[in-house]
Amino acid sequence: MTDISPNSTVLLIGASRGLGLAIAAQYLARGSRVVATVRGPDRTPLHELLDGADGRLEIEELDITVPEQVEALRKRLRQRDFDLLFVNAGVTNGPEETTADVTTEEFTRLMVTNALSPMRVLETLGDLVPSDGTLAIMSSGQGSVANNERGGFEIYRASKSALNQLMRSFAARHRDDPRTLLLMAPGWVQTELGGPGARLTIDESIPNLVTTLDAQRGHGGLQFLDYLGHTVAW
Repeated sequence: MTDISPNSTVLLIGASRGLGLAIAAQYLARGSRVVATVRGPDRTPLHELLDGADGRLEIEELDITVPEQVEALRKRLRQRDFDLLFVNAGVTNGPEETTADVTTEEFTRLMVTNALSPMRVLETLGDLVPSDGTLAIMSSGQGSVANNERGGFEIYRASKSALNQLMRSFAARHRDDPRTLLLMAPGWVQTELGGPGARLTIDESIPNLVTTLDAQRGHGGLQFLDYLGHTVAW
């Protein structure tokens, strides 16, 4: 039987498919109430969870790259609080593209979606999380500068490294904030983004990642962790 989560209320940004969908399903299975976002009005796999959620799932529309939409969501949720705010959003590009040939538009797209926009969400929605709660963002092991010995995925790596740096700046700016701050690396997972050749299935990654998120509740400070709870080198 799945344990009940200590994060009884979850605001999950980016849950229409893949890892975000699996995180939503995990928290529903652990008894949590989940407000989860999708980018547009179309029906998504997340909507399939509504019937079995006993009213514990609410779906909101949000494109995190549009600040006005983030602010509008903040206004809609202003009377609520959440034990966990988890921002799961990211795009990739051609893995062979380098700084020598990537277009400025593609570089900007990855940086805005993977680094700037998640932090803007944290800045705008963060006060919905009380002092004993958790602010978390999905990063990637490829965002580790120390572990980059093979190269590849240059622009994607750079965007996740930028995210990690911005999160460290956020933590420094809020050094007296008692909340837990987490950057999570889910591993290389078989999703539309990760591709069919990835090492892990969603079922091998996400239940462990959610268990790690839950275990860190109340610890405070910033950590960069993988899905098994191991520290990732910056």
